[in-house]
Amino acid sequence: MSVNIPAAETPRKIVWSYLLAALLSLIGLADAIYLTVEHLTGATLRCTIISGCSEVLSSPYARVGSVPLAAIGAAAYFVVFSLAILAAFGYQLARPLLAIVVSLMFLTTLWLLYLQAFVIHHFCQYCLLSAAVTTALMTILLLSGLRKQNV
Repeated sequence: MSVNIPAAETPRKIVWSYLLAALLSLIGLADAIYLTVEHLTGATLRCTIISGCSEVLSSPYARVGSVPLAAIGAAAYFVVFSLAILAAFGYQLARPLLAIVVSLMFLTTLWLLYLQAFVIHHFCQYCLLSAAVTTALMTILLLSGLRKQNV
């Protein structure tokens, strides 16, 4: 005797690459929240791995108007986390939105790395962590897309 389960009650399959992206975005979110709090409280950041955090974070490029760039980053990482969780559980609309947000973040990261290297002439370890997280997110999404095309 077979039991037919209606489609609405069928459990969704988890897509692990999106779940990994969600977990990675939490690292970026923690980093961005830390930088935002430090910026808003006026605390001086200590670089423990490299020097240059104060120069980067006190530059005019660390703000958009009066808003710390890190706060915008925190919002972006929260959006990535939310969309990645939705995508992991099969919500199809979340996938292209996630790709758009991560692509914009990646392009912004490239611009900010350029500014640190060639304009400010200093690097911030917290900014580099964010760049690494965003690059990893972009890589995961690209590999996920390539794997999907080959299936």
